[in-house]
Amino acid sequence: MSTPQALVDGLVRRAGSPDFDRWRGHITAAAGCSHPIRLTGEIHRVETATGRITRSTATADMPDGVIYVPCGNRRATVCPSCAETYRADTFQLVRAGLAGGKGVPPTVAEHPCVFLTGTAPSFGAVHAHHRDGRPCRPRRDPQTCPHGVVLDCRTRHRDDDPAVGRPLCLDCYDHAHQAVWNGYAGELWRRTTNTANRALRRLGDRYGARLRLSYAKVAEFQRRGVAHIHAMVRLDGVDPLDPDKIIAPPFGVGPGHLGQLLADAMRSTAFTTPPHPDRAQGWEIAWGSQLEPRQVRLTVRDLDDRGEITTGAVAGYLAKYATKATEITGHASKRLDEETARIHGDRTTHPGRLIRTCWDLGTPPADVRQGQEAWLRSGGDPLDPDSPLGRWNAGYGRLRRWAHMLGFGGHFSTKSRRYSTTLGALRQARRDWRRAQLRDTGPDEPAPEDDDTTVVINSLAFAGIGWHTTADALLANTAAAKARAQRLTAREELSITS
Repeated sequence: MSTPQALVDGLVRRAGSPDFDRWRGHITAAAGCSHPIRLTGEIHRVETATGRITRSTATADMPDGVIYVPCGNRRATVCPSCAETYRADTFQLVRAGLAGGKGVPPTVAEHPCVFLTGTAPSFGAVHAHHRDGRPCRPRRDPQTCPHGVVLDCRTRHRDDDPAVGRPLCLDCYDHAHQAVWNGYAGELWRRTTNTANRALRRLGDRYGARLRLSYAKVAEFQRRGVAHIHAMVRLDGVDPLDPDKIIAPPFGVGPGHLGQLLADAMRSTAFTTPPHPDRAQGWEIAWGSQLEPRQVRLTVRDLDDRGEITTGAVAGYLAKYATKATEITGHASKRLDEETARIHGDRTTHPGRLIRTCWDLGTPPADVRQGQEAWLRSGGDPLDPDSPLGRWNAGYGRLRRWAHMLGFGGHFSTKSRRYSTTLGALRQARRDWRRAQLRDTGPDEPAPEDDDTTVVINSLAFAGIGWHTTADALLANTAAAKARAQRLTAREELSITS
């Protein structure tokens, strides 16, 4: 760790160097990143017709001899800057699917839209915070569990109380069922959409039209460590002559039809997992009883007088939770191994028990290990998904791989193909804009000559992670903070003038 004097010396040395302005422009793309990736090599611009290299740039000629690339981590606790970029991109992606823009026609604002919340069932009594100030779990005649814990709590918990989400009795709580539910939440969503699409076809037949569900969804961890699903679902019509075209559904099909269809699909979708050595009958996977399909309207206010949420509110809500994970439970770690699983799998805590349960349930049993050994002796490919270990890893083995996520191994933010634009398109637009801004100040990468006739070929290798010095990190983050402040001021000025 740098001493205060070393930090000051580093700041003076970097800021006083002749190429400071060039260095500051060079690191703009990753200026706010906590753990930028350093790359070395060459960048070539090649004519597509002839294969001739028209320009080459070596990182050796750039400041620090490397290219800095942002880490791109979506978790705010890991990299606040990259998470903020991810949040902003997700907001634009979700809102474009509601109000149009980014290649989506503005007519989608007239399509029926529903904001859907899918919760997990109860796996045991937990402490709760009630917004109306009620006590947690008052009972006139409280029961005592087999482990001697009185299942009663008259405390009025604050929202930030660490006890919220913790089981009243750790031994009574069904940690195994919750871990497995997290692991199969993605499959439950897939089966639910299949059920909804079957009902949608019947609805379309009644109106003589083809209908399609388009959605964007995020997963949100609750304090008890289970993932809930929030989805923005839009109903589209389908043009038989142009299936990719986004058109309105027929007149008469409204958000009420969509909300009821989705609620029925969630209530009727359930399945049982394959047998496990610890539970031969498997576990039932179904949604909880709290289902909230709410209509979404295009309006300038965050909540209208009819209690319907708006495009801006729902887009901001989904974008916010796209940058969060297990932090709310009190646990945050990278992928675990045998040693770290023992450290984090503290059986005296609720998150620790979930981690330990995921690790134990996902550990291959003896018959799977023996079958894998026989498979290898017979010349089988160890990476074949049809091998005994491959089949195990496709099922319960995922719990061990995602124990640091309490068993949830799905994407935290996903969308259907036709809902809106893509994160890749938004990132490319940002790169093009940044390249255009730097073009007049001597960019470190080759400026495009003719994007229709040339391509950029990168020959880059990994050189490390992080800034070279603490002083560089401080200067880079200061520059990023200044740029964010300027953008915020510009947005405020635009909102005032408009």
